[in-house]
Amino acid sequence: MSGIAYALFAAVLFGTYLFVVKRYFSAYPVPVYLYWVYASAVVWYLPIAFSTTDGLPVPTDPVALAATVAVSLGVVVALLSFFRALSIGEVSYVAPISKVVPAFVLPIEVLFLQERLAPMQVAGVVVVTAGLYLVNYEPGELLTPLRRAVTARPAQLALVSAATFGVVDVGKRVLLQELAVTPTEFVVVMLVTILVSVVPLALPKLAIDEVADDWWKFVAVGALVAGGQHIIAISFTTLPASVASPIVNAQAVVAVLLGGVLLEEPQFRIRLVAASIAIAGVALITLG
Repeated sequence: MSGIAYALFAAVLFGTYLFVVKRYFSAYPVPVYLYWVYASAVVWYLPIAFSTTDGLPVPTDPVALAATVAVSLGVVVALLSFFRALSIGEVSYVAPISKVVPAFVLPIEVLFLQERLAPMQVAGVVVVTAGLYLVNYEPGELLTPLRRAVTARPAQLALVSAATFGVVDVGKRVLLQELAVTPTEFVVVMLVTILVSVVPLALPKLAIDEVADDWWKFVAVGALVAGGQHIIAISFTTLPASVASPIVNAQAVVAVLLGGVLLEEPQFRIRLVAASIAIAGVALITLG
């Protein structure tokens, strides 16, 4: 199975995941939701990691370990921003904005890793940006979408998430290729770091009786997150971030389709067009 196939599989998994979060967990405070899901993911993943790895399933090189923790902390910031945006905005509005990660990945790789952009990749970044513009569009002045992207709270948080994930995705490439961190080692450190980071935020709001009816949902979503993160890590071991990131972030199309059809969210058509344009940009970046 190629890196591109793994990335596409992850896109389908996490597109479904975005819909499930909005549909079944929107009532939970973000830290509480992340605590239970990542506690479940850790319980699912650690036994498998220990049984398939000789010794501790964490990087043994101090530099690699520190870098893995740093990238994982970036994931914490991106997740908190994204889920806050999702809790106050519609999934078909937030998802396309938060998934323009490739527009941030490419400049970072060019500036810091001397990645060379093909003309088609440059065109892809422009097309992805056009998708971001359209998802904010409402009838009115020409610059209204740009103002909404700057002033609307869900859009602001979604953009912060996208920019942070851009840094994270480049970091994954460095970890999994240049520093030779294995996918299992990366996922173990990431899951544990996220769980530990959200504990102080979640503890004041934790009430076990309030999640009693949904325990099996948290267990199921935790398994999806653990497996999906491993699949993403595998894709980053063979692909450059500028290719893996846009493919994985094609999950926005899945989220928009499910949100529009099953949740009957408003302005579905224009957001579907916007997501499709963004994915066309993803295709250009990938083919370039």
